[in-house]
Amino acid sequence: MPSVLVTGCAGFIGSHLCERLLADGYQVVGLDNFDPFYARSLKQDNMGGFLQHPSFRFLELDLRAGSEALTQALGATPIGLVVHLAAKAGVGPSVREPAAYLDNNVLGTTHLLEWMRQQGIGKLFFASSSSVYGNSPQRPFREDQSLLQACISPYAASKLAGEQLTYTYHHLYGLSVLNARFFTVFGPRQRPDLAIHKFVRLLQAGEPIPVFGDGTTARDYTYVGDTVEGIARGVAYLLSQPPGFETINLGNSHPVALLELIHAVGEAVGIAPQLVFQPMQAGDVDVTYADSSKAQALLGYAPQTSLAEGLRQFVSWQQNTNGSPLQA
Repeated sequence: MPSVLVTGCAGFIGSHLCERLLADGYQVVGLDNFDPFYARSLKQDNMGGFLQHPSFRFLELDLRAGSEALTQALGATPIGLVVHLAAKAGVGPSVREPAAYLDNNVLGTTHLLEWMRQQGIGKLFFASSSSVYGNSPQRPFREDQSLLQACISPYAASKLAGEQLTYTYHHLYGLSVLNARFFTVFGPRQRPDLAIHKFVRLLQAGEPIPVFGDGTTARDYTYVGDTVEGIARGVAYLLSQPPGFETINLGNSHPVALLELIHAVGEAVGIAPQLVFQPMQAGDVDVTYADSSKAQALLGYAPQTSLAEGLRQFVSWQQNTNGSPLQA
């Protein structure tokens, strides 16, 4: 099996992916900068199950340090493929700190691509986001629809810029690329700033849950195990195919309204939620809804985990880890 470099390996999705790739027999090199957006200790816990695996090597590095820093850190390590998950995440925070998101997500991606070009590494799985569709009236979202003037948050713009960069490197240098737009991934190890994680903590603390808008906004919630299955299939696809460029949605193709989600979280926790309605937050979209038929045709991608089962898995993990505080 070739070596796979996973950027953002200590994060929510990245840590699950490393476990999956190691179980599949890959040699994995993991890279993370422990961005202080949430506690370093949580990310270290994420890696606890595989950090000492004989086929895993960890590097602490910020991609903004440049391609030379990557070359120095990795040396002659043979890398067959890169899964680029590392990014400064979060729609709301990007509205408050747009420069930081463009710096991390656009400049960092550029440095990674340039290092790949210099090293002759020809295969990339790039993690994009459903946020690039903005409030498009065309639903479900298809990969071939126009995204001009679609992005309504700096985070979304940074992800779409990443997609454009990967195409540029494909066009100029023959990089083989699979861009995957993730749709609201949830499950064990989910970031503590995300809705489901916050709702569970609030319910357990006996506090009301804020409802932004009228509760009809909807998200295409996708269980982390299904997303990771899609990534693993994408890795295998890239390794087996001649150079190309594809973009896919990795979603569940079933939007769930915010009020429905809150009540489902309440059932999983066993506590009836109290609601406090508040204005919509800047940058938030109304609905995300994936047409995942292309991923199904290309990779055999077919999500298996229901919202209720995924929430049970999350609550079980959260209770066993005594919750996840936002600060270290």
